[in-house]
Amino acid sequence: MLSAAPANAARVVAGTYLGIGALYAVSVAAALAAAAIPAGYLALLGLVPLALGLRLLFAKEGPDEPPPAAQGVFAIAGINIAAGGDNIGVYTPLFATTAGEAISIYGAVFALLTGALCWAAHRLVTHPALGAPVRRWGPRLVPWVLVALGLWILAGAL
Repeated sequence: MLSAAPANAARVVAGTYLGIGALYAVSVAAALAAAAIPAGYLALLGLVPLALGLRLLFAKEGPDEPPPAAQGVFAIAGINIAAGGDNIGVYTPLFATTAGEAISIYGAVFALLTGALCWAAHRLVTHPALGAPVRRWGPRLVPWVLVALGLWILAGAL
């Protein structure tokens, strides 16, 4: 099981960067096109964590073994995109009124802070005292958190 941990960590980091990168890219593209994305459409991104959470809740695997899809790079990216979909509404107007080199600096800052977040999360999970409870309860709580997050995001569509 220990040999799988680095692979899982790599998938989480890759999925997180992919999701944050997609949010950044969409925001830059929307700013360049000067197109406003209606908030109602962004709220529909709540379907992604809702579907992933429901899939985990109704999966046939045991409670301690999440299904492989929950650990995939694209699933993690989808969760990041869904949870940060409202960021597009914030970043787009900011980028639309910002010089090109400043947008690049924002991207570099996002990348650095994403790395810091991934590092902090990894330290928490591998901490001698805190890691075991997080690893034990995390897989049991994740489906419920995803369902709640999806419903919360969808509430913005109403």
